[in-house]
Amino acid sequence: MSIPKPIQRRPTAQEAVLAALRADVLSGVLSPGEQVVQEALAARYGVSRVPLREALKILEGEGLVTHHPHRGYFVAQLSMDDLLEVYRIREILEAEVLQRAATRLTDSAIEDLAQIAAEVASALQADDLLAITEANRRFHFAIFEAGGMPRIVRLLRQLWDASDVYRSVYFSDVANRASIVREHEAILDALRRSDGRALAAAHALHRGNAVAALSLELTLEKASPAAHSRV
Repeated sequence: MSIPKPIQRRPTAQEAVLAALRADVLSGVLSPGEQVVQEALAARYGVSRVPLREALKILEGEGLVTHHPHRGYFVAQLSMDDLLEVYRIREILEAEVLQRAATRLTDSAIEDLAQIAAEVASALQADDLLAITEANRRFHFAIFEAGGMPRIVRLLRQLWDASDVYRSVYFSDVANRASIVREHEAILDALRRSDGRALAAAHALHRGNAVAALSLELTLEKASPAAHSRV
């Protein structure tokens, strides 16, 4: 199975606002718990409040923002319970699809994946959080989609959408970046050997390391909020 190239097209106003708003959340311009001031953001993005409201509804569905009646929208707070639940569900679904994907990717597709992994590494080196997030997602979902289980892939997209803000915290820590590169190499090695068990194990390690680092960060934040204001 080869990896299809994304089709480039001009985004609609709503899509452009959604991308800008998601970028502000993931990069920390809008911090967890911060109120989303719609008038200020509409002026900043140069749009009316209509596409902004629609974008906020989408992000609410993804779990990146929450809506409180009579108060408005707020960037979602990070939660240990939420983190563990999302990653546990991911563990179950990803293990299922990875077993099938391991034998379905062609040599050419695996080399395409190696190129995407190189893009992740370059973005990590450049400290570009948005580029890291985008390339990392392309890397993993190219593998998931090869499993030929579209319903599971749709569920995984929802889970990844809901946990993007956690990954942005993980990616922002320089100590985690070398691990990410090594773990992607282990995933590629398992794919080159068409070894489903090794692929699932490499993903499990990759996912588990992220959970461990984020759990520590959230614990430190709970103990000393002023010292860890990004989380």
